[in-house]
Amino acid sequence: MKIRVLTLFPQMMEGFFKSSIMKRAVEAGIVEYELIDFRQYATDRHRTCDDVPYGGGAGMVLKPEPLGKALDAIGALDRRVVFATPSGKKFTQDYARELSREDELVFICGHYEGLDQRIIDRYVDDEICIGDYVISSGEVATLVIIDAVFRLIDGVISPDSLSEESFTGPYLEYPQYTRPEVYEGMGVPEVLLSGHHANIALWRLKKRLEKTLSNRPELYDESFLDDKTKAKLKKIK
Repeated sequence: MKIRVLTLFPQMMEGFFKSSIMKRAVEAGIVEYELIDFRQYATDRHRTCDDVPYGGGAGMVLKPEPLGKALDAIGALDRRVVFATPSGKKFTQDYARELSREDELVFICGHYEGLDQRIIDRYVDDEICIGDYVISSGEVATLVIIDAVFRLIDGVISPDSLSEESFTGPYLEYPQYTRPEVYEGMGVPEVLLSGHHANIALWRLKKRLEKTLSNRPELYDESFLDDKTKAKLKKIK
């Protein structure tokens, strides 16, 4: 996948693409990226990229000309363009999975009070909200979307690691433990030390159900369970 990011602060993004799992995906040729400082497309002496909003109001709005020129330079009209905004559609794991199937994505990082609406009308395909809150940096919101998307691309993470994560299916992920066996007087559940794979699988399913019913009950869906498993879990529910 080719990822292009239009931003006023490319230095905020650079470290993400050069670290951890993303770094390995880039080095393996699974992901290619380009960070575009659209301030370079401003034509006035001060490289101005924002101005006061028509109709009055607080804050500044990103001007359409620099962004439009930057988008035209990469042929954005022929590519899927994503803009993170509190007024967008809710971002979900299914949405991330859909975006991960694209060969190329273009992201616009908003700032201040947002973009001139004409840029959205002309170029943007997806307005995405990462949650019911507001943050000051479009770069941070964009990285949330990119991180959720790229890890679902074939070859980035093993399918086994993805299969039981939260939001894969109707339940949240079960608790995880590693060495040492005892930490600050707290032990590892005995079933995980038993080597009995069927019992471990049932324990993990029980814990997924408990956490889901406790933290996100609206996600619970019994249609994913067979009758035998439903009977085993009925008491816990």
